[in-house]
Amino acid sequence: MAKISPFKAVRPSKEVLPNFSSKSYKTYSENELKKELKENPTSFLSIINIKKNASFSAEKSKRYKLVKDRFEAFKRSNVLIEDAVPSYYLYETIQANGLVFCGVIATASVEDYDANIIKKHEATISKRENTFKNYLQTVRFNAAPVLLTYADDLSLETSIQNAKEKASEFHSWTTGNETHKLWCIDNDLDIQCIQNAFKKIPSLYIADGHHRSASSALLARELTQKEHTTSHAACNHFLTYLIPESQLKIHDYNRVIKDLNGLNTETFLAQISIDFELEKKGPKPYKSSKKHDITMYLEGTFYSLSLRAIKQNSQSAIHQLDTHILQTHLLKPILGITNVRTNSRIGYIHGVNSMEQIKATVDCGDHAVGFGLFPIETKELMAIADSNAVMPPKSTYIYPKLRSGITIYEF
Repeated sequence: MAKISPFKAVRPSKEVLPNFSSKSYKTYSENELKKELKENPTSFLSIINIKKNASFSAEKSKRYKLVKDRFEAFKRSNVLIEDAVPSYYLYETIQANGLVFCGVIATASVEDYDANIIKKHEATISKRENTFKNYLQTVRFNAAPVLLTYADDLSLETSIQNAKEKASEFHSWTTGNETHKLWCIDNDLDIQCIQNAFKKIPSLYIADGHHRSASSALLARELTQKEHTTSHAACNHFLTYLIPESQLKIHDYNRVIKDLNGLNTETFLAQISIDFELEKKGPKPYKSSKKHDITMYLEGTFYSLSLRAIKQNSQSAIHQLDTHILQTHLLKPILGITNVRTNSRIGYIHGVNSMEQIKATVDCGDHAVGFGLFPIETKELMAIADSNAVMPPKSTYIYPKLRSGITIYEF
């Protein structure tokens, strides 16, 4: 039973709504950030853009306090307004490539997270957990929802569509090449129908936001001990965006390597051929169309790599992942890449023209070799989470990429 709750969102006023939300802060270049802050001084970026400076460069707590202060100032000036009653929010985004995502913005329960009703497929790093936990402890709001998915459910979809037709508010706006739509669901009967439908969903799966959810859970445990809160307390919930599995899009997440780890081309190919069957595909970009067909681009030639039958392992869902196969049989033993998170010799490429990008970066000498991987399927992600296993890092590049500040959960 998944406990998904309505909440009183703090939302941008109608006047600033089209320009308020932001992409992930880290995705902006310095010039883009300056431009956005100048053109939209009442945007969410203006709340979180606290630069380090000499006076408090070592004191993150002061920077977090400034974020909190700016948030409160935006509320006092009615740039941000809290809804009067707890609501669900149906949010739809239509991207330039035609992809449409529509789901429910709500809060999820830390209790469900701890009980593994909300399932994980990625390992988290304690330092990052604690950093964001400390941030949340000061600002006391969630503005970037954790992306959750679940098995398609007709009853839930029907409840959502019925509620959409009777929404008390509807807003539509554009940012760049995306169209956004938001419905506010505050009717008690519609809320109950959606809530009851979620209660029949046995498991939810984190698609994106493992560190944000882990940090929220960590903070909730600390506050429960210090303040003796109950499971119903606001701090025991975190902001989420829930979409059915059929809408989740997982793109290929490809690798490029700076060098051949001291090997010449002949020796490199010979070592690969011990575990893989190699097939030349020629100089034109070649993109795999199926699992277990790994693309490689090296010195002007594309290859297809498939793991030899004698080396294949069907022991678990993890062993079937192409990211695991590539890491276990090539990147680590041959190229010496043991930690794909931290090794500076490895880079990542994704997108519809990823093979062309791999070819370009290798041809110009920025990288020596590139590897293309067939995208992981949502069913594989779920199977791995169900088995309490952890995917290799950088296995998935998932859409939708959510904006911050469309609805804010204060606790």
